[in-house]
Amino acid sequence: MLYAFGFETIGVVMSDLYFLDPNQRAGQEGPERGVRLEVRKLDRPELNGSVYSAQPIGVGLPIWRADLLERADGPAGAFDRTHHHPVFTGWEPSKRTFVDALSANPVDWVGAHLSNLDALLDEAGVDKNEIDPGDGERLRHAVPEIVDTLQRLLERVHAGELGTKPEGELVSARAGWL
Repeated sequence: MLYAFGFETIGVVMSDLYFLDPNQRAGQEGPERGVRLEVRKLDRPELNGSVYSAQPIGVGLPIWRADLLERADGPAGAFDRTHHHPVFTGWEPSKRTFVDALSANPVDWVGAHLSNLDALLDEAGVDKNEIDPGDGERLRHAVPEIVDTLQRLLERVHAGELGTKPEGELVSARAGWL
């Protein structure tokens, strides 16, 4: 399931995720499940028809990512693999950054992080001139709705409805929009 919140030049997207990387670092082996949330650049191309035509929407390069993950075979709500990626180089994230407060209270931590777009952009090394100056305030006002959606999505993962293992024998897997 994919959710998207769009502003002028940035958006927040989130999706359930099931992930299995055979090359995972020591201590992080095995499948993971949870929710991935990203701040992404958005663009609004010209209309491809009349004034009534559907508006093309581009969900572009990632700026920041939070992975609210846990071992797929572990207890729901453990958040033992929860981390964030503060920097992207093109489409590639920086290494996993583990923060105790993020694992302890992931929804509130993400909400607080999203509430300060300027700090998030500084940490990511993104030129603020690329971002509409009103997007920080727009995002801040939307944070309650975003974290409510995040919480509901996590509840569905923990209930076993989403973020589930794909069928068949797996060596590697990435199931989810993000």
